[in-house]
Amino acid sequence: MKAFKILLISFAVFLLSFLALFCWLIAPEYFACERTMVEGEQGITIFGDKVNCSGENQAVGEGVFEASTLVLIIGFLLLIAGCFFYFKVKSKRKSAHSLSNKKRRKLISQRHPYLYFFAVWARRLKRRLEWVFDGKKYAKSKTADKLAFRIKKHQSVLLKKLGENNEQLQLNKITNLKIAAAQINGIIIKPGETFSFCKLVGLPTKNKGYLLGMELSFGEAKAGIGGGICQISNLIHWLVIHSPLTVTERRHHSFDPFPDDGRVLPFGSGATVFYNYIDYQFKNNTEHNFQINLWFTDKCLEGELRVDTELNYAYHIVEKEHQFLKIDGQFYRKNEIWRDKLLKFEGGKIVATELVMKNFARVTYEPENYIEA
Repeated sequence: MKAFKILLISFAVFLLSFLALFCWLIAPEYFACERTMVEGEQGITIFGDKVNCSGENQAVGEGVFEASTLVLIIGFLLLIAGCFFYFKVKSKRKSAHSLSNKKRRKLISQRHPYLYFFAVWARRLKRRLEWVFDGKKYAKSKTADKLAFRIKKHQSVLLKKLGENNEQLQLNKITNLKIAAAQINGIIIKPGETFSFCKLVGLPTKNKGYLLGMELSFGEAKAGIGGGICQISNLIHWLVIHSPLTVTERRHHSFDPFPDDGRVLPFGSGATVFYNYIDYQFKNNTEHNFQINLWFTDKCLEGELRVDTELNYAYHIVEKEHQFLKIDGQFYRKNEIWRDKLLKFEGGKIVATELVMKNFARVTYEPENYIEA
């Protein structure tokens, strides 16, 4: 709309200046000049005639002519600039709309299941080769003995209201969570080691006891074997960002499918996984040993992060700039997650603040409050 207004204004300036000069050309006598057919050096040539602006009218007539010409040139330049700006903005919008349509269109691998199968397993093979040759030392030692000091504890409700008609998928998810949690519970992350969720949990299959649970894929929520185990990676990531451990690989879901229902953590503070090329990894760059423990109560998945030596600092997570946006008829959600480093034994004095993550994702429901953008 703004670009169109600029185009209209520039066109109006050009039109007015053109009309002024045109009046001068067809009726110079109104500008203190006379049109003659006399050949000579004096006067201004217009349409092959001579316009005589001699004597006391010469300065007035030539001044009007020069001013009209200058305004016409400026108007013409403004018109060109207005057209350029308008079509540039229009082109950007068209490109954005085209890109949006492309994103909504199904990928070739989605339309052809066999291609999707080969694409997935090609990526999985690539990741397996990386595990062998990337030079990382992956955490694999586990113990039932808990390390001495707790850094952070958190619990996550097992059964949540997520859309309609998914009660059985929610119940199946609990089974999936218990199978996956058993592969992680008690894991020790030693100095220099990397924690890999997918490497520890492995591929969810029916033979291992995994059931159909809800998973988010290609912009929609659907049933999949092992669905729901992201709840563990979400919880672990929340524990990790309260520690000095370094997150090296993490992705959040590309869209938000359900309205908040008892959400206690900031939007986008989780970590999605899909065996094995969408992984959640962090590295222990400290001199301490860390441990993750997971267990279940009647209603919750619970977890804690422990360390072998008490740390004299802690971390506090703050959400900022949270908004729902409506852009070209589509809803989006954004926020920023910041972290304060506190000295525990000096009254919680803040010694450092850092931006942990920025989130921007599509929303598949209509929020109650949003901003038109």
